[in-house]
Amino acid sequence: MERILTLIVLIAVATNSQLPAASVHNHKLVDIDGNETSLAKHKGKVLLIVNVASRCGFTRQYKGLEKLYQEYRGRGLVICGFPCNQFGGQEPGNEQEIKGFCSSKYGVSFPMFSKVSVNGPQRHPLYETLVGDDSPTKGKVKWNFTKILVGRDGVPLARFGSLTFPSSGKLRKAIEKALQN
Repeated sequence: MERILTLIVLIAVATNSQLPAASVHNHKLVDIDGNETSLAKHKGKVLLIVNVASRCGFTRQYKGLEKLYQEYRGRGLVICGFPCNQFGGQEPGNEQEIKGFCSSKYGVSFPMFSKVSVNGPQRHPLYETLVGDDSPTKGKVKWNFTKILVGRDGVPLARFGSLTFPSSGKLRKAIEKALQN
């Protein structure tokens, strides 16, 4: 009888155990000022992670992203900008040039980080969590200003391409839903 109970417990544990999706919170990052950091300080908040570029046709989205940040940050949204030079060489500057451009031209106050690769063999581990094969938002990043919405638990929820502007009703609806959870 004891063996049967042990077997039942083992089966129950095995069928109810699923590996949780990877969290974005623990990856080592470098902020735009060169300081080591992570997204751990944003645990419990909703994140909108965006690969950005200063010389892209979508660069004007910085203005909308800042507006979105100002509107929702009090409710727990953090927008995180990750400069990327993988698409047409549209982010050629160094971190200080990027920071100066973003603050002077668009008044960006949301967290910005150092340049990363979002695709290929040099892809940053954060982006492996965001778009790798084991992610709910998997798939190659196609261009600058791809937005990935991450839940309060650090797990990716939804993905929006470059053509989804920060003012998009679809994006805002997803943010509202994530903030309610």
